[in-house]
Formats: sequence, structure tokens, C-alpha cells
Amino acid sequence: MTDHAGASSHPSDPSAPAGSEVPPARRRRGRRVLWWVLGSIGALLLLGIVGILVWSQVGVMAAEPEPLAEVRADAAIETTDTSGAIILEPADGESELGLVFVPGAKVDPWAYANNLSGMVSEGDVTVVITKPWLNLAFFDLRPLEAFTGLVPEVDTWIVGGHSLGGVRSCQLAADADALLLLGSYCASDLSASGLPVLSIAGSEDGLSTPEKIEDARPLLPEDARMEVIEGASHASFGDYGAQPGDGTPTISDAEMDAALTALLLGFADDLAAP
Repeated sequence: MTDHAGASSHPSDPSAPAGSEVPPARRRRGRRVLWWVLGSIGALLLLGIVGILVWSQVGVMAAEPEPLAEVRADAAIETTDTSGAIILEPADGESELGLVFVPGAKVDPWAYANNLSGMVSEGDVTVVITKPWLNLAFFDLRPLEAFTGLVPEVDTWIVGGHSLGGVRSCQLAADADALLLLGSYCASDLSASGLPVLSIAGSEDGLSTPEKIEDARPLLPEDARMEVIEGASHASFGDYGAQPGDGTPTISDAEMDAALTALLLGFADDLAAP
């Protein structure tokens, strides 16, 4: 009498026909391999996230204390420090134009307060300097409204930035009334946007060189104003000291502040003109 449950049909038999049940040992081995693969991927992702977090906090270029102290001591400027931004407002409260400014990568936002203070004290412009997530503008997904909403009484807004902060400002420009680039250029095409644009380069900039800025010129509207401050380096647009890879400035901080403020005030006046 034939045993119909013979060895030839046992599930653990390697010669079992196709479609037969997978042996338990093989299933367990497959699950172990799957969990090992998933665990390895998870560990790599975790290491990558931790690495980015550590890198973003190491080597942040701090604001120089003396220029910052001048801003805080200026009676014409009211300073407000929030969790997401620094707000510089005219002390008299009269402001119809605002600037949302995005710092360069791993630069303390306070480092730009002095360079932009002339717009506030002399031009009655409200300046909102963002505090990018992880000190990197590219990781900051907040819309422009997150910053303009801090000063709702201002109706007309420029968005701008320095270095990689300028690249981010180009991405936010669709919701602004004008664009300002300091030692920076766009990676997105705004040539048909119709936005008023002021781009300021430094002749000694070793990072966003005048040549790189000129190469990206077709991405801006035809009537964009392209200016160069002679003697200015990349770090001249902020007060945070020398920057690796940059050129050497040949003008003083005072000369830089005067030249930059004059260009910024002229741009503000153009926007305010009927």
C-alpha cells in the first residue's frame, strides 16, 4: 500500500514541485535577511541625519560684536529678536517697505544687522533677517509669508539674501514685490517675472565671483540692475570675519557700509516712487 505522504511530496524536500509550501527554515532566513537590509538602511539614514545636524552646527560664522553693538545702540532702530527671525524697524514706526533677508550658509543672522541697518535708520525700511533651519537656507521650507506676517502693517516686500541665501530668495521671489541679491545669483529662471531686481557683486569676491554672477545674468529680468562694489569681497556683505576661499577686500568696513547703503537706499527709493 502506497504512502501518499511519502518523502517525495514532503514540504522540506528540495525536489518538491513548484508551488509547494516554502520550508519554515527558509522563511526565517529570508526574514532575517530582510530585517538586516532594512536595519542597515535605517542606520545609514540615521548616520546621515546626525552628520548633517552636526555639520550644520560646527563652524557657524559668528557676528562680530562691535558692529552689532552699534545697531543695538542706535536709537533710530527698534530691534526684536524672535525664534524665527530678527526684526529691525524704524523707531518712529513709519515703514511702508520691508525686506526679508536670508543669510548665507552657516552665517549668524546677526552678522547682517549692521550692513542692513542703513535701510532702517535712513530709509524707513523694515528689515526681517531670517534664522534658517539648521543654519542652511536650503533646509528652511517656510514660505515668505512666515516672515512678512511678523510685520503685517508693511504691504510692499523685497526678498533678498547673501550667497546661498540669495539662491533661496530667488525661490521665494514669486511672492515678493522685488528681489535683492548680495554676492549671489539665481538658480531658477526669473527672466519673465517682471520683478525689480538689484544684484550687487564684490570685485574681490572669491566665491560668488563677478564672472559667476554674470554667467547667471540671463536668469534675471532684462532690466535688472547689476552693480559691483569695487574692493568688496564675499564676506564684506556681512560682519563675520574672513571666509575660506574668499578674496581679500581692498576697502574698509566703513567704505563698504557706505557703498552698500547707498545702493540699497536707491533701490528702496525706486520702489517707493509712483
